Amino acid sequence: DKKYGDQNTDGSRSITRFYMTMRKAGSAIGSLMISAAAIDLSVPEAELRAEKHYVYHDKSGKKAFYGDLVKNDMTLDVTVEGKMKDKKDFKYIEKTKKNAIVKDIVVGKGKFGIDITLPNMAYASIQRPPVLCSKVKSFNADAAMKINGVTKVLEMKPYDGIAFSPLGGVAVIATNTWAAEQGKQALQIEWEEGPNKNYNTSEYMESLSKSVKKKGREIRKDGDAYAEFKRRKTVDAEYRAGHLVHAPMEVPNALAHVQADKIEIWAPTQNPQSVQEDVAKASGMKLEQIVVNVSLLGGGFGRKSKGDFALEAMQLSKELGVPVKVTWSREDDIRHSFYHTISCQYLKAALNKDKITAWLHRTAFPTIMSTFSPGATNAAGFEFPGMNIPFDVANVQFENAPAANHVRIGWYRSVCSIFQSFAINSFMDELAHAAKQDPLEFYLNAIGDDRNVITDERQKQSPYQFSTKRLKNVLSTAAKNAAWGKNLPKDEGMGLACFYSFLSYSAHVVHVSMAGGKLKVLNVYSCFDCGQYVNLDAVENQVQGSVNFGLSLALYGNITAKDGKIEQSNYDGYQMLRMNQAPNIHVEIVDHGEIPTGVGEPNVPPVAPALANAIFAASGKRYRNLPLMHEGIV
Repeated sequence: DKKYGDQNTDGSRSITRFYMTMRKAGSAIGSLMISAAAIDLSVPEAELRAEKHYVYHDKSGKKAFYGDLVKNDMTLDVTVEGKMKDKKDFKYIEKTKKNAIVKDIVVGKGKFGIDITLPNMAYASIQRPPVLCSKVKSFNADAAMKINGVTKVLEMKPYDGIAFSPLGGVAVIATNTWAAEQGKQALQIEWEEGPNKNYNTSEYMESLSKSVKKKGREIRKDGDAYAEFKRRKTVDAEYRAGHLVHAPMEVPNALAHVQADKIEIWAPTQNPQSVQEDVAKASGMKLEQIVVNVSLLGGGFGRKSKGDFALEAMQLSKELGVPVKVTWSREDDIRHSFYHTISCQYLKAALNKDKITAWLHRTAFPTIMSTFSPGATNAAGFEFPGMNIPFDVANVQFENAPAANHVRIGWYRSVCSIFQSFAINSFMDELAHAAKQDPLEFYLNAIGDDRNVITDERQKQSPYQFSTKRLKNVLSTAAKNAAWGKNLPKDEGMGLACFYSFLSYSAHVVHVSMAGGKLKVLNVYSCFDCGQYVNLDAVENQVQGSVNFGLSLALYGNITAKDGKIEQSNYDGYQMLRMNQAPNIHVEIVDHGEIPTGVGEPNVPPVAPALANAIFAASGKRYRNLPLMHEGIV
């Protein structure tokens, strides 16, 4: 509902956007209720106080309920601005609060999208093209119809002009999900595979590597890095990372009911307004005729901010005239997602003893803009979080090479910060060792004096400034909590990394053992600064979850394609960190007192480089390519 503002929950921005809005609204309501109660109780406003839905007059012992005051006093000025509380008077902000729905989730009462049903609804399973942009040549509907419970087989088409359009394919309709899935397996589809059939990730990575070995499109230029390289000792390195997939525990699913004058959708979506807009566009109905009901999400991580699965259900319900539930299988989810991009990066630095005097960072990766503008090969400005390095370096060059996409690229938890943080923080560790300096000391010296990092004029006007003081603080605090520099047993080591993303500051120190040549992550010490936090428990949970998420992608995250087809299909081929692999996670949240900033994503980017740096400290072996499972150490 648009009256509630943007309900999209990706981008780590819900609290950032709504904190002050909600505080102002709350204080205004409190003031309004006091004014109304003063009239109703015939007492001065100065003698009243508002608390927990009531206005109290302590002298007389009288009180008035908000609900009654709203009914009785509809003529008061609702534009009044109330006085917001001082921080010392907070009763809920900064405190730990229990999640109201946790019990329902734990005991199985919580309603996720996959749990929702309607009377007389049909069930659908869809065979989507194995290669992006493939078209159906033929299929065996008769074989699918022989499956008990299958009622119909329909060919589906993608929608032109909708970024998160379904892929199309062939849908099997049935009286239950199992029958629909079995019917799908019987279709024997022949595909016209199109231009992406030659996509092989191993070969493509080599092409990206060639791209970053030569000068690219200039994104940032301070001073003359190339001239400085000719005068100084230089260090360079290349870093690689593969495609990633969200793989949430609850697969994409949606229920749609198309009626003559209304369409209703039930889905575990992160972005209900985007679903509403896309359904309206695809169906030809007006926006106000589309109702989107949001269920609990069994994991999203950016995948469920795309509404393709809701559009599939709508298309089938419109065709059949009954409610239709589309449920993806795990194989569907792994093979037909919007993937995090594949990347290759080249970094080079000049050193004058232990000081960085020049910095070059080249990137090559398929841009997410290809999802919105098919054929786009140049990454957009927001895809370069690594451009704003915090280091005090006079000569900085950031470049990008064009790269074509061959799979769908989409939002993924912490997006381009993942691979750019991996490269930057890994490279800083390499530079520290080249300079024969402790990595923590080297890092802090490279950041230099306290200042705001500003790379364009717009940043000067922003209330969200990138403060090197705050970045140094989280790094120093994490290192202190880890007892950085202490003597460790043989085959153990610590590595550190920090990063600024989503307007927040995160640092991790990872402690590992490499005994017997096999990796065991023992401890992770995390420090996080998101300004004014609201629910302490929720923030700590997000940090802990981000660490495990980051370890999963660092150890196992890699989607590969051969002849255009995704090779992985389930958790056996796309592994996740298991409970017995999870380390002890020690979290400190910094109470900085600034306006709130992002929480859900910024703790992911420093995990992989801190891990790689710890492995080097423990074993002397440097790993520059993700995931680490290919190195034989997991």
